[in-house]
Amino acid sequence: MATALSLTHLGSLMRGVRSVDEVGANERAASLAKRSIKKSSKLWALDLSIRCMDLTTLEGSDTPGKVAALSAKAIRPKPGDSSIPSVAAICVYPARVADASERLQGSGVKVASVATAFPSGQSFTSIKVAEARDAVDAGADEVDMVIDRGAFLSGDYQKVYDEIVAIKEACGSAHLKVILETGELGTYDGVRRASILAMAAGADFIKTSTGKVQPAATLPVSLVMMEAIRDFMRETGRPVGFKAAGGIRTSKQAIAYLVVLYETLGAEWMTPDRFRLGASTLLNDVLMQIDKERSGVYQSPDYFTID
Repeated sequence: MATALSLTHLGSLMRGVRSVDEVGANERAASLAKRSIKKSSKLWALDLSIRCMDLTTLEGSDTPGKVAALSAKAIRPKPGDSSIPSVAAICVYPARVADASERLQGSGVKVASVATAFPSGQSFTSIKVAEARDAVDAGADEVDMVIDRGAFLSGDYQKVYDEIVAIKEACGSAHLKVILETGELGTYDGVRRASILAMAAGADFIKTSTGKVQPAATLPVSLVMMEAIRDFMRETGRPVGFKAAGGIRTSKQAIAYLVVLYETLGAEWMTPDRFRLGASTLLNDVLMQIDKERSGVYQSPDYFTID
């Protein structure tokens, strides 16, 4: 639980957030993305990518049947191949949490629910808190909340902070992932400031995007967020997880995120407890790449289930 900060102390915290070298962040991210890894390491990275995935369906047309199919794929991504691990979680709307919880019971796959007027965050705090609490009561192990970007961009950091604290309390033992929606924050300085604010308010993870706004996850923005996590850890001793979401569709992209993660936060973050990839179409590409690395040839997409 985060310690409540007064307006004076919160203002002091935010004024103390250092500026980001935008050119340096872009160059470092581009350099790390070019790293190549050997075959055995690549297979390990692809395996880890699957174990860190949050399979996601966030559409108005979601049904219990669609959630059931996604849950089955989350548990056994490639039917008949027990060497392929389960994913970390599936992420659904609050109304579909009970469906997912029933299907995933005993599997080890977590149920994550977006909440707090996702994706806009434009609603009353009381409604956001109630939605988060209801999602947990329905069986959610994790809640992915969105910050009020309007309040943040207006400089009302206290409102953003207080909402995160209240929603974290409503989550109880469930983990809270705080979505910054970096594509709407404007600058790397804004991304770093929002990252520090969310972590100070008690976030268990900070997450790039809803996947509903472009640009979504990018390597430079992710690097800025990871560096904020690293500095927060050094300052407070509390580790915070990182989730990249939105636009990550290929195994090559997933591996690039793992490289940046390792170089910035170290081996301790190479685990589903501290790293997630939000994905709706990534899994099939990773499965195809694993088969390519094992057999030397690409399998037809017909061999893999359609998301």
